[in-house]
Amino acid sequence: MAKLPILICPILALVLMAAPASAFPVPERLVYEATWSGIKAGSAILEVTAQDDELRLTNTIRSTGVVSAFFKIDDRTESVTTRAGKPKFFRENKREGSYRAAREATFNFSTLKANSVDLVKKVEQTDTITPRTYDNLSSIYFIRGAELIPGRSISFDIYDTKRLWNTEVRVVKLQELTTPLGKFRTVMVTSRLRHDGEEAKVGNATFWFTDDSRRIPVRITTTMKVGEVTLTLVGGI
Repeated sequence: MAKLPILICPILALVLMAAPASAFPVPERLVYEATWSGIKAGSAILEVTAQDDELRLTNTIRSTGVVSAFFKIDDRTESVTTRAGKPKFFRENKREGSYRAAREATFNFSTLKANSVDLVKKVEQTDTITPRTYDNLSSIYFIRGAELIPGRSISFDIYDTKRLWNTEVRVVKLQELTTPLGKFRTVMVTSRLRHDGEEAKVGNATFWFTDDSRRIPVRITTTMKVGEVTLTLVGGI
C-alpha cells in the first residue's frame, strides 16, 4: 500500500494515546478489492496475528487483469509490534511497474533511534525518532485505537526507513457507506504527511473506519505513483 503508510491535516492536535492492541480481535484478516480510476486493479489483505508477546501485522497488495498487464503491483509490508502497538521491526518489499524496493528498519525507543537498511542499494543509515513514531503499517492500527471524534486531529510521526514524516490525522465526519458487504456507519479520517514543511507526493490517505469499537477500515484511498488507488472491504470480518 504505497508509502502508507496508511495516513493527515490541520492545526488542532490533541495528544491521543492508542488503545491496547488487544482491543482488536487477534487474529484478524481483512480482504479488499483494489480499484484504480474505477477499474478493478487487484486485491489486498490486512492481517494481524499473535506471536508470543508481539503482534505481526502484514499487508499485501497485488494487481490483476488488465492493470497487471501494463503496471504490475506486488507489494508486501510487515510490522512486528509490542502488544501495545509500538513498532519493533518493519520490512517492505515493493514491485510497482519498473520500481523495486526492499527495506528493513529496527526501532529502539530507549535510544530514540531507528536503524534502516536498503537491501537493494546496500545502504544502511541511523535516524533519530520520537516517542510517538510508527511505521507505515503500525500507524494504521495506532489510528484505529485512537478516539476518533469529528473535528479532532491526531499528531504523530511515521518513519518510512528513509526519513521521519510529521503526520497529522484529521477526523472529518460520520458517513454511511454502501459496500459489497452491506451498509456501514463510518468515521472518515484524512491524513497528510510532511517532511521539513513539504507535503508528501505519495502516501497521503483517507480512511473510513466503522463507527464501533473495532474501527475496521471499510474503505481506504491512497496516492501512489500511478494515481489514486481505492481499497474496499469485501471479506474477512
